[in-house]
Amino acid sequence: MFEDKYLTCRDCGNEFLFSASEQEFYAEKGFENEPARCPACRQARKQSRNGGGGGGFRSRDNNRQQFPAVCAACGRDTTVPFEPTAGKPVYCRECFQQRR
Repeated sequence: MFEDKYLTCRDCGNEFLFSASEQEFYAEKGFENEPARCPACRQARKQSRNGGGGGGFRSRDNNRQQFPAVCAACGRDTTVPFEPTAGKPVYCRECFQQRR
């Protein structure tokens, strides 16, 4: 029913993948609009709105670089301490814990 498609980010102008699973998640939640920003710009916007805080969460290694990602299970925006590889699923903390 859904097919992967590429969209253009309104902020940075780069193309990003709007996967079939993300489209299905959007449909299940009743979202009518496609995402206008790539995951990196969504994360940056979210951090700027929240004053850069993550609800008090601090990495044990404050120098560790975080990469934006979309959870393959629930579709939420998240960050991970590794660069996601195209075609491989990435999970948010909660979904990763459930899969263990």
